[in-house]
Amino acid sequence: MTAAREERLRLDAASVDNARTTLLQLLARAGVYSGDAEELIGLVEAGALAVAHEELAGAGRQAPPGSDEPYSAGWRDGSRAVTEGLAGLADRALGAAVAEDAEAEAEARPRVGRMEVERAKVAVVPLYLSFSEESDLDPEVTEQVLASALATMGARQRAAYPGRLTSFAADNRTHLERLYATYGPGSAIAIHGRYTLVHSPTSLAVLERLAARPAELREEWDAAELPPAWLDGLTRAWDATA
Repeated sequence: MTAAREERLRLDAASVDNARTTLLQLLARAGVYSGDAEELIGLVEAGALAVAHEELAGAGRQAPPGSDEPYSAGWRDGSRAVTEGLAGLADRALGAAVAEDAEAEAEARPRVGRMEVERAKVAVVPLYLSFSEESDLDPEVTEQVLASALATMGARQRAAYPGRLTSFAADNRTHLERLYATYGPGSAIAIHGRYTLVHSPTSLAVLERLAARPAELREEWDAAELPPAWLDGLTRAWDATA
C-alpha cells in the first residue's frame, strides 16, 4: 500500500466515532442536553454529505480532458451513481438529525424545539447587525417570536432556515437597509410601540415568514398571544419603505 493510499484511509469509522463521542462528552460537560448535541452533530454530518454531493454533481461529473466518448460515458454514469448515492445518504442523515417520522406528512409541523430556536438566534443576529449596530428586545420575547416563526415550518425547513434567512437578507438588502434606517435603532422611531420588532433581530425572521407564509404566521402569532400591533407595525414599515 502506498503512502498516499494509507493517508486516504487513515480516518476510519472507529476514529470518526471517537471524535463524535468526544464532542458529545465535552458538550455534556458544558451543560448541553444530549439530544440537542446529537441534533447539531447530525445536522453537520448531513450538511457535509450535501456539500459533497453538490461538489461532485458539478465539475466532478466531467471526464478527464482527452478521454474518448465510451470512457466519458462510463465516467458520467459512474459519477451519476455516486452523486445519487450521496444525495440519498444526505437525505437520510437529515431525516435522522431532525428525528423525522418516516410516516409523517411532508407538511407536518412538529413542536418547535429549544435547539431550533437557538439556531435561529445564531442565524438572525449577525444578519441583523449587518443592517444595524444594536438591537434591543427582551430575551424571552425573542424566543417567543422566533418560535412562532419556526412553527410555520416542518422539521426539514427549520434545519435549512439559516440558509433561507441569509438568502432573504441578500435578495432584499436595499429594502432592508431603508427599513432599518427609517424605523430601526438610531432612527426617530421609539422602540416602544408598534415598531418594536424593527429594533430586534427577530424582525428578519418575521419578515421572511410574512413573505412566505403570512396566514400561518398570523395563526401562530395569535396562538402565542404576541402583540398584534407588532406584526401590523412591521408590515406597515416594510410597505412604507418599499
